[in-house]
Amino acid sequence: MISALTWIRKGAAQHTPDRFKLTDEEYANIAAQIGAEVDVAKEELAEAEAAAAQGESAEEMEVDEEAPAKKEKGDDELAEYNLDTYDDEEEQGQKDIPIFGNVKGLTYYGSNQEDPYIVVKDEEDDEQELEEMAISPNENLLLAAKTEDEISHVEVYVYEAEEDNLYVHHDIMLPSFPLCLEWLDFPVGKKAGKQERGNFVAIGTFDPEVEIWDLDTVDAVYPSQILGGAPNPTLRLGADPIKKKKAGPARTAKHPNSDRHVDAVMSIAWNKHHRHMIATGSADTTVKLWDLNNPEKAARSFGVHKNKVQAVAWNSTEPTALLTGGYDKRACVFDTRAPANVLEWKLSADVECMRWDPFHGEKFYVSSEDGLVKCFDVRAASKEPLWTLHAHDAAVSALDVCPTMDGLLVTGSADKQAKLWNIKEGKPSCLASRDLGVGKIFAANFSVDTPYILSVAGSKGKVLIWNLEDNAGVRKAFPSMQHTGAPSAAPRKELLTVDSDEEDEDEDEEAGPAGDDAMDGDEGWNEDEAEEEDSDGDHV
Repeated sequence: MISALTWIRKGAAQHTPDRFKLTDEEYANIAAQIGAEVDVAKEELAEAEAAAAQGESAEEMEVDEEAPAKKEKGDDELAEYNLDTYDDEEEQGQKDIPIFGNVKGLTYYGSNQEDPYIVVKDEEDDEQELEEMAISPNENLLLAAKTEDEISHVEVYVYEAEEDNLYVHHDIMLPSFPLCLEWLDFPVGKKAGKQERGNFVAIGTFDPEVEIWDLDTVDAVYPSQILGGAPNPTLRLGADPIKKKKAGPARTAKHPNSDRHVDAVMSIAWNKHHRHMIATGSADTTVKLWDLNNPEKAARSFGVHKNKVQAVAWNSTEPTALLTGGYDKRACVFDTRAPANVLEWKLSADVECMRWDPFHGEKFYVSSEDGLVKCFDVRAASKEPLWTLHAHDAAVSALDVCPTMDGLLVTGSADKQAKLWNIKEGKPSCLASRDLGVGKIFAANFSVDTPYILSVAGSKGKVLIWNLEDNAGVRKAFPSMQHTGAPSAAPRKELLTVDSDEEDEDEDEEAGPAGDDAMDGDEGWNEDEAEEEDSDGDHV
């Protein structure tokens, strides 16, 4: 499944990525940690063997008296074959001929650079491979938090709009199931203070930490920085590895802590105006503010919720105003400089997603577990929503507002439907409703700088790009929309995804642009029929 998606603006990625390299100090840290874990494993094995030995009965401890006799009998039968000295015998006239005439023996070298028989050196291979992985300033990056067969990682996709192409550039292995992603350009770790901007992703998982990874480095084995974790990222235990047994219970304690989270990190929001600040929401019911220059402990901790905090979002016009929502069926807005004054809105179900309106800073949208989407105005004296939309029959687990077109909203749900809405003038109307073949939808995001490009993903574990430029419902609602694609002889694909193998690709060609189940059993997709079918949204 794919649990989260996030876009990266064009030009943010380094043209040619770096290759990850460990220093001698980092090697020593990792070796000490592995050695400590091996020692602990040996101790546990010895304890288990001792316990098993004590529990064995006297009958199991008796020696089989017939065993020596059986062994002697077997030795007599095999004696004629001289197996004990078989390898020592040499045939008559045998000569010692080397396998390789020009090589006296096989020698192991630490690197290809040291091996005299390797013509092409490591550096040349690395440079050529990295050059092939170069990213153009005109290409978008898309991040997907993916879990497959209990293995979690973040896939870094490259989307080439002009070529209508999507592919995986590289991935990042994770130690735990990912819950949320947030891109940021503030340099941390080894790049802190050395450059003005970077290309990083903050990841929240079931662990009570936030990992920040450098997206411009491939084959990385540990994050650049950990919020609320070990000062040195190579020490993942957060303490001396030798004290693993003693440090473990303290890390799993669920009692609220003002310095760090003690439960899963469910939401992350980066402040684009104060670039060194990040807000996080956790299952430990707290909202924390982090200064990336001091990652060991939280700068502030807020207890505005009584249950798990599912969503956090910074306001684009008021950089210190933070929007939060949780499983206590409440939405809150407060100033992080003076959190005593908290604005509160009661909801009918647990919060799923929250977004500020990028064109109207006073408005925000909330989707909930009961299938509703509500719009609120923070300036209004009344706590009643401006409008309520019954968007889906199941939880609205994905919600986003288009940053390039005022009034365009997308929702996704566990009912496998993705819907586009026109919310201009406070009268929501459904523009399109489709089963995109990604299963239960967990993430849907508009591109930050490529108009009308939408990414969708869910329980089937594949990313789908939905191009809305040629969608009849969207063009009718927004007549000012201009075609931005480059001229091409081939028709532009409305739905684009990455095939897992050749077999899936063949099936997609036969079934249509999104696979057999994309249209939920329909033989094909007709744009004229879509206008009739795309009106199943209710406005309350």
